[in-house]
Amino acid sequence: MSAPYAEGMASGSSPVRVVLAEDSVLLREGLVRLFDEAGYVTAGAWGDADDIVQRVRDAEADVAILDVRLPPGFRDEGIRAALTLRAALPHVGILVLSQYVEGVYARELLAAGDGGVGYLLKDRVTSLEEFTDAVRRVRERGTVLDPLVVQGLIAARPDPLSTLTPRERDVLTLMAEGRSNASIAGRLFIGVGAVEKNISAIFAKLGLEESGTEHRRVLAVLAFLQRP
Repeated sequence: MSAPYAEGMASGSSPVRVVLAEDSVLLREGLVRLFDEAGYVTAGAWGDADDIVQRVRDAEADVAILDVRLPPGFRDEGIRAALTLRAALPHVGILVLSQYVEGVYARELLAAGDGGVGYLLKDRVTSLEEFTDAVRRVRERGTVLDPLVVQGLIAARPDPLSTLTPRERDVLTLMAEGRSNASIAGRLFIGVGAVEKNISAIFAKLGLEESGTEHRRVLAVLAFLQRP
């Protein structure tokens, strides 16, 4: 089995089935080719999100990838479709693509379910490996956030985080991106034990209970940042 095909295999040894709603023909076709290279099955690719629930159900998709702004209004049709899809088919992973950091949309999507969601900026999706990794993590019920989206969410609520040290802020940012403890340690050049101590301090200062799964940690932190 080739490496690209192995990347696209689901846990049950079947290729991951993806669907795509993107109005740009060039980007849509480019993503379809990317999925093919990664070993995914593109079960549907459309220029709008009409009848999204039925389309995804018929396609038996594992992951749905949607642009935020789609016809006819090019405002929030994609994110609304994603929310509708999450309510109707919660087992389907959702990865939203946007041209801009739109924190309100990111918060709405994250609040709509228990993992299996992602929010990436289009112009930062430049690596086949990174993008297919994002699809895989969403398929596996993880949470994938563009670092710029994370920074925007944190910057919008600075006061609750004022008690965190600079190191704890760094760890929190990487946690919110969906990074594992080992990944955080590698990026900050510290030990895993030090990461664990910082995470414990973060949860203690923010009044949050630590959870054993990665996406629950992310959702807990973001839920705190969203509190009025």
